[in-house]
Amino acid sequence: MIPREIVKKLRTIEIYTARLANDQLVGGYQSVFKGRGMAFSEVRQYQPGDDVRFIDWNVSARMNDTYVKVFTEEREMTVMLLVDLSQSQNFGSLAQTKNETVAEVAALLAFSAIKNNDRVGLILFTDRIERFVPPKKGKGHVMRVVAEILNPKPQSRMTDIACPLDFLGNVTKRRAIAFLLSDFIAEGYEHSLRVASTKHDLIPVQIVDPREDELPDLGIVLAQDFESGGFVEVDTSDPVVRAAYSQQMAKQRAAREQLFRRLRLDHITIYTHLPYVKPIVDLFRLRQKRRERQG
Repeated sequence: MIPREIVKKLRTIEIYTARLANDQLVGGYQSVFKGRGMAFSEVRQYQPGDDVRFIDWNVSARMNDTYVKVFTEEREMTVMLLVDLSQSQNFGSLAQTKNETVAEVAALLAFSAIKNNDRVGLILFTDRIERFVPPKKGKGHVMRVVAEILNPKPQSRMTDIACPLDFLGNVTKRRAIAFLLSDFIAEGYEHSLRVASTKHDLIPVQIVDPREDELPDLGIVLAQDFESGGFVEVDTSDPVVRAAYSQQMAKQRAAREQLFRRLRLDHITIYTHLPYVKPIVDLFRLRQKRRERQG
């Protein structure tokens, strides 16, 4: 049974993200995510300019005329949402938590997918696979996916990003669009990221809270590691401490983004206190321009 407050939030997300998908993302989504390839459609009589490689010699012989095979792009794709449920995702210093932002972003991507008749699946993870929802079509299925994200019951607090990437390779044999939504506060996933990116169209989506970039001046505080549960005393009034913290966080984020670039992965960074549609639209436009340059 889904709690009443989750149902209310689910309805709000449905109304908002479905409209955004219709108004701002559907055209861009369709133009930048290719189908699985070309599927045979029909045969028709040869016309000047047709590629002779597509002549159907068997049909031509029977009909005593020249016929060619016609192919159309097989549009239907599978979209997999890999969503981090580790304890750090519950952090939120301003309007909402990272987990709530993830739910809205996932809903937006899912609605864009079903508008193009694609299937949507879900992998919820911590340092283990917490839930797998096989890909299906339809609005009702998308709402189930979002409800699973909003009302998680993870068994672990920790993070292992390699885990869902390896699992994706086992449950999705054909090439899929895979959005990996996480704060990426983890290590040891480079190999799995590389392998998954060769099999699927993998797009990391970093979810960032602004308080993760810098410490506020609050004096001496007990800071808790969300995942280990441990506490450490931090003097946030010390500018040296605050500067060191900011430098370390900037260094970690730069290293992640360098890894994404090295693997030639398009990636998105979304802040919990800023609108998230623009970064997604910007990604779609980038990919569209790249396709146009490649012809």
